[in-house]
Amino acid sequence: MPGNRNVLYLIIGALIVVVGVLGYNVYQSKKQPDGLQINVGPDGLKIQNK
Repeated sequence: MPGNRNVLYLIIGALIVVVGVLGYNVYQSKKQPDGLQINVGPDGLKIQNK
């Protein structure tokens, strides 16, 4: 029985790490980049310093 409990703890720990890594990747992809942003659209050219 103790071996099964250790495997369960290992699986739960691995799942927590995977959820943390995926959350961080989503956060990084949604974060606005720093620096200069240039947009070309129907209203013309827009340059913004972030």
